[in-house]
Amino acid sequence: MLGHVYLIGAGPGDPQLITLRGVQCLKKADIVLYDGLVNSQLLAHAAADAELVCVGKHGQQRIWTQDEIQVELLRLAGEGRIVARLKGGDPAVFARGAEEAAALSQAGIPFEVVPGITAALAAGSFAGIPITHRHHASAVALVTGHQQDNDATDLDWNALAKFPGTLVIYMGVTTAHIWSKALIDGGKATDTPVAIVRRCTWSDQQIFRCTLAEVADRLSPANKIRPPAIVIVGPVADLPDQLDWFQRRPLVGQRVLVTRPSGQADALGEALKELGAEPLYQPAVEIAPPADFADVDDSIARLAEFDWIVFSSRNGVQYYLDRILELGRDMRLLGRCQIAAVGDRTAEALRRYGLLADLVPEDFEAASLAASMAPQAAGKQILSIRASRGRDVLRQQLVDAGASVRDVVVYQNRDVLQADAKIGQRMADGEIDWTTVTSSAIARSLVQMFGDSLNRTKLASLSPITTQTLQGLGFSVACEAKQYTMDGLVEAIHQAGD
Repeated sequence: MLGHVYLIGAGPGDPQLITLRGVQCLKKADIVLYDGLVNSQLLAHAAADAELVCVGKHGQQRIWTQDEIQVELLRLAGEGRIVARLKGGDPAVFARGAEEAAALSQAGIPFEVVPGITAALAAGSFAGIPITHRHHASAVALVTGHQQDNDATDLDWNALAKFPGTLVIYMGVTTAHIWSKALIDGGKATDTPVAIVRRCTWSDQQIFRCTLAEVADRLSPANKIRPPAIVIVGPVADLPDQLDWFQRRPLVGQRVLVTRPSGQADALGEALKELGAEPLYQPAVEIAPPADFADVDDSIARLAEFDWIVFSSRNGVQYYLDRILELGRDMRLLGRCQIAAVGDRTAEALRRYGLLADLVPEDFEAASLAASMAPQAAGKQILSIRASRGRDVLRQQLVDAGASVRDVVVYQNRDVLQADAKIGQRMADGEIDWTTVTSSAIARSLVQMFGDSLNRTKLASLSPITTQTLQGLGFSVACEAKQYTMDGLVEAIHQAGD
C-alpha cells in the first residue's frame, strides 16, 4: 500500500506560528523530513516513535539536494510510510514545494499541502513593517534573490524597479550587490527605504534600516548579517516603529535557562517568552516513580487512620492520586482526611482530581505550611506525601507540635548529571543571561553540572531558602522572587532587568 506525504509549512520561526492542521499532520507521521532552518521545538509535536531526519543545516551537516529529497519522499511513501515534510515558511513560497508535489503526483502518491506563514507576512506583525499600507503600498511583489543556478539576473528588474508597491526579496543576502544595482539601473531611486529583517519571529530577531544605495554594503560579508533574512524595499520600510510591539517587550534579547524537570518547564518558559526572552531548557533534576510502591500502597490501605494528608508538591499529588486510581480505588478513600497543600499550584493540581485543599499557607513554603498546621496538630495523625529528598522542616515542626507524622516517598528526585553539550558551551561562553533556580536540589545539581561557569550567568532564585543554598555553595544571586511561584520568579527577573 502507498503511504501519504504531508508538505507542511512550519512558519517563519516561532514554533507557535505553525497551523493546527500542521500539528495534526506531524502527529500522524511515521517519519519527519525537516529543513535545517525549521525550529526544532516543532519536532515535539511528532509521535514519540517517529523518525526525525534533518535534510541539512548550513555549517553543521551536508545539505541534501532537492533531487535527493524527492527520491526519499517517493521511497518512503512507496513503502507505505506516512511522511511529514516540514518546510520553513510556506511550502508554496520559494520553498520548492511545487517540485515535491509534482514528483508525488507523477508517482501517484497521495499528498496534502499544509500552508504556513511566510516571512513576508510575518514581518508585518513581528517587525512592525506592514507590507501593504493604504497610503504607501497597495501591491506587493515577492521576489527571490536567487534564481536557478544562484543567478539573480534572470528576473525583469527594470519592471520591478517600476513596480508601484512593496518589494519583498527572499534569499537576497549574498546577491544584494546584483539586485540592488539592477533596481537602481532600472530607475528606482537610490534613497528608497529598505529594511532588512533577520530571523523574523525568532527571539533574536533583528531589523536593519538603510537605503537602496546602501543595502549591498550592509549585506556584505564584513557586516555579518547572515541568512535567514528578507529585505523589504519601499516606503513602508521607513514608517515609524510605532507598530513594533515585538522589540518593546521588557526581556527581549535575554536568554534564560529554565532548569525545571522535563514536563514541568513549559509554563515558566512560556511566561518568559511572553516578555520577550528566549527560554533555553536544561533540566537539572529528573522526576521518576519510586523504585518500590510497597510503602505507598500500605499508606493508601491505611488512609482511614489519618486526620490530615499533606501534599508538598504537584508531583506528589500526581504520583499519589494516580496510584490510588491504578489500584482500582478512587478519591473517596480520602473522605476522612483534611487536606493541606504547600501552595496554589499544588492546590490547583488537587482540584484536577476533584479535591479542594482545606489549608494553603500564604507563603508557599513547607515551613509556612507547618506553622499554619501547628496550632491544630497536637494528637493528630498526619500523612506527609513527599519526594525522595528534601528538607525535613515540615515533619520536625509538626512533630514538635505534638503530631504523629508518617512520611511516604511517592517519587524520586534525581540529579541530571550532564548538561546538553550546546547548553554547556553556551554557559561557558557567557551566552546565557539568566538561569532560573527553583529549589535547593536544583541549585546543587546546577553547581555539579556547570561548576564555575555559573558565575557567567545571573542566578534567579525562587525563595530565600534557595538563595541560602546558592550562597552556601559560593554563588551570588541576582534576584529573588517576592512571591514563591513561577510567576513571582518571572516578575523578579523582569524587575531586575529594568
